[in-house]
Amino acid sequence: MFTSRYSYSNPVLSWCLSILFCTLCNHLCAQDNLSADDLFQSARKAAFEEKDYSKAKVYCTEILSIDPHYTDAKVFLGRLYSWNKQYDSARINFQDALNEKADYADASMAYADVEYWTGNSNKALQIINNALAYHPQSEDLLIRKAKVLNALQQYKEANKIVNEILQKDKTNEEARTLALILKDKSALNRIGISYDYVYFDKQFANPWHLISLDYTRQTKAAGITGRINYANRFGKNGLQYEAEAYPRLSKTFYAYTEIGYSDNTDVFPQWRGSFSLYSNLPKRFELELGWRYLYFSSATNIFTGTLSKYYKNYFFGLRTYLTPSNKNISESYNAFVRYYFRRTDNFIGLTIGTGISPDERSLVLQLNNNNKLQTYRTTLEYRHIINTFNVISLDASLINQEYLPKTKGNQIQAGLRYQRRF
Repeated sequence: MFTSRYSYSNPVLSWCLSILFCTLCNHLCAQDNLSADDLFQSARKAAFEEKDYSKAKVYCTEILSIDPHYTDAKVFLGRLYSWNKQYDSARINFQDALNEKADYADASMAYADVEYWTGNSNKALQIINNALAYHPQSEDLLIRKAKVLNALQQYKEANKIVNEILQKDKTNEEARTLALILKDKSALNRIGISYDYVYFDKQFANPWHLISLDYTRQTKAAGITGRINYANRFGKNGLQYEAEAYPRLSKTFYAYTEIGYSDNTDVFPQWRGSFSLYSNLPKRFELELGWRYLYFSSATNIFTGTLSKYYKNYFFGLRTYLTPSNKNISESYNAFVRYYFRRTDNFIGLTIGTGISPDERSLVLQLNNNNKLQTYRTTLEYRHIINTFNVISLDASLINQEYLPKTKGNQIQAGLRYQRRF
């Protein structure tokens, strides 16, 4: 008689399987019996300790299936979505929480953060103001309001809020940091003076001198500058008058415009003009396309383009100037890098390249030459801010130039600039 080898009974194996089955059942029952509060703590642990946002979302979803009115879970789920840049899903959860509990400050702050991060500052301000109606003394809400007002360029209102916070709590580091930023930005007026010295070892017997005095007023539409330049070149003196502006066109585009005039054509071009359009590209790239116009005894048109990128504290870029003529195109190429020390007015920079730039006022007269000049240059620059409102800039260039066919000379250019903000 044939007997299957699986037909016999093994008491030990049966006992082990029974124990395992009971253990699993107990574990599953324990999971099912967890309260919403227990699941919420599990969600926080998954997010903050395990860095597993997907797991934390599952816990929050389970909480809301148990208790649809658990607003803490809705807000936390919204934050999880916002940290993953799923902003629309985050907004839905924050709004649901506020619909159930209009005075829920944490929901308002999380919702305002999302709108602030995504550039919707007016919406963020509306959410914060609604929350402040219930919590007028909340420092967390007030700090957020000051940040949003700063983004909206309402510096005086933002500064007033920060000062009120610091009067109550001078140790508030976030308020102190924001106060420094606002002091800088609320200084809408700037006055500057600069001096440039150019030494020639062969080309000219006497050095060149350039002194500039400028005033800038920052408006919501643009920063507008008026400038007077005095120069001594070839033993002659002259004045030039300039006006320039940096209008902001949108979140992506801004422009640079400039016009200048001088009746001392031995020292300056009679007319100069500039226009550039800048575009903020993804991944912190920036593109500039522009045009420069110089009129000596005839017109010179120069086209320029720059591609640059911010990486951590560094700013890299490549720039070209192209000058068409009847016979050929004169080309100039430059590569530059800057390293920023925390603030935009604290940096050190290096530029290497060929050619003379029409944007260099101390050297621009050398573009009035019919020869195609071969020029190589290296420039070091340093800028430092002192006590928020004072900025000092230093720069020095070593230039090797073919100023006549097969005839080269060296130049040393050094500049000093001081700017006061008020």
